[in-house]
Amino acid sequence: MSSEIGRDLVWRVPVGPWAIALNPLTLAAALGVALGLVLLGLWLRRGIPADPEAPPSRRLVLLTAFLEFVERQILGAMEEGIKRALLPFVATLFLFVLASNLAPLLPLPGLVAPTRDLNVTLGLALLVYALCHLYGIRVKGLWRHGKSYLEPLPVMLPMNLVGDLGRTLSHAFRLFGNILGGSIMLAVIFPVLVDLVLRFRWILGVLLLLVGALALRALARRGKARAFRVLGLLWLGALALFVVHIWVPLVWAAPAAFLVGTGAGVILNFFFGVFSGTIQALVFTLLAAAYIQMAVE
Repeated sequence: MSSEIGRDLVWRVPVGPWAIALNPLTLAAALGVALGLVLLGLWLRRGIPADPEAPPSRRLVLLTAFLEFVERQILGAMEEGIKRALLPFVATLFLFVLASNLAPLLPLPGLVAPTRDLNVTLGLALLVYALCHLYGIRVKGLWRHGKSYLEPLPVMLPMNLVGDLGRTLSHAFRLFGNILGGSIMLAVIFPVLVDLVLRFRWILGVLLLLVGALALRALARRGKARAFRVLGLLWLGALALFVVHIWVPLVWAAPAAFLVGTGAGVILNFFFGVFSGTIQALVFTLLAAAYIQMAVE
């Protein structure tokens, strides 16, 4: 069965006395990201020459540079053996979170960032939490790892367990909150920008006409007659629309709103998508590596 929660469609799959809720958009986006990473790995693998003495291909150089970045910048403070063991997982985790954060930039209808769903980020955080215990037991042994929860005093056991839980929850909520907050900001800012364009179209019209006049003056001085004629006709058309826009406001305001909205969309998508998405992927992976390092020390 399915039900509506806000604007998200949720599938509920009964499993005995429980029901598993699945968001089909998030699930499809996460599977698409995973499939894309598999195809990327196969593409990079084909670029590795069979002969170790052959000159490196561009794919091999790209793969080597990325792995060196992960090894030095994310796993740099770890012991060499643990670093080598964690390198595939941390590199994959970074790529998955990064691709999930950047997924909405693709021009596909209905595509959402899987990391804006708390279930995805919490699942990743729980995976990191499990690896903390796995590597802690592997490096220190079961007794020493369990004894660390009794330090500095045995009475601190509940507090240490609560601290572990809080660290995992904050790890999940940090990524979820930042990605969801960026999506909300984009959804709120776009209508505000369009409304501002419609309200202050006189000011924007004057500014656009001034910019056009300056461009015409510069072209006339440089002797570019053809460009001057084309831009002059466009400027005269803009002037005519500006004069009559009080009677037909959408003739002028709609294109201006589209241009301003598109420009602002590019800037905001770059900040909230590319810049913020990359930073959040790096922070999430750095924290994952730091938590595992704390468990093995």
